[in-house]
Amino acid sequence: MMEYAQLLLQNLVLSAGLFTILWLINLRTRDPSFIDSWWALGMVVTAWATFLFVGHTGAHATLLTVLCSLWGLRLGFYLLWRWRKQGSDRRYVTMMGLAQKERGWGYARASLLLVFALQLPLQFIVSLPVQLGQMGDVATLGPVAWAGAALTVFGILFESVGDFQLVAFKADPANAGQVLQTGLWRYTRHPNYFGDACVWWGLWLIAVDAGLGLWSMPGPILITTLLTRWSGVPTVEGRMRRKRPQYEAYVQRTSPFIPMLPKKG
Repeated sequence: MMEYAQLLLQNLVLSAGLFTILWLINLRTRDPSFIDSWWALGMVVTAWATFLFVGHTGAHATLLTVLCSLWGLRLGFYLLWRWRKQGSDRRYVTMMGLAQKERGWGYARASLLLVFALQLPLQFIVSLPVQLGQMGDVATLGPVAWAGAALTVFGILFESVGDFQLVAFKADPANAGQVLQTGLWRYTRHPNYFGDACVWWGLWLIAVDAGLGLWSMPGPILITTLLTRWSGVPTVEGRMRRKRPQYEAYVQRTSPFIPMLPKKG
């Protein structure tokens, strides 16, 4: 048990160091929006750091590292591209402005406490399946691991298709001011978030099969809560309701998260 704690502590120290470097870079850019891409890319770093710290190439460790890398590299570079293309995320602009206006905080303090220091523990907890799952002592992949792998791949594909459909929709000038209601977006208002949740519940199943997964359950529970209750669905839908009058009708007939056939009428 002490060995597991030491490995987790090593990962936490590494992550804290990298977050500190990114915060210092943010002081020059005056824009913390790029941290969204690090949310995914940092998970990849954590997965590989664990793989190297554990020092073996067991089936579960390899599978978790590869799948986490596929998910994180795709999402991380997509979010980085989106930031470079669209500019600052309005959420962070509003957050920094309110902190400086209402609390009297300087930019350095506001970005540290409200963005970087907050995301560090969240990222660490969410990534528990790819950390603890590599420390198990089960040698071969069982049915639960294969089910987890299938769910993870499904989630990666579902999220990727949803993102692609949204990018293509926004790229067409004829869709300006409209609401995407076709493709996967016909069955769920947030296919990207649903796919993300599937990825982490799938990785958790692999960790369960490895023997230590139950201890990592806070990870998928936290990411699902973040997506549905905090920084995901509520943030997007609040903005869409304000800016798209037709969005309310879309809400009434379309599932908020889990894909379902749309309601009639």
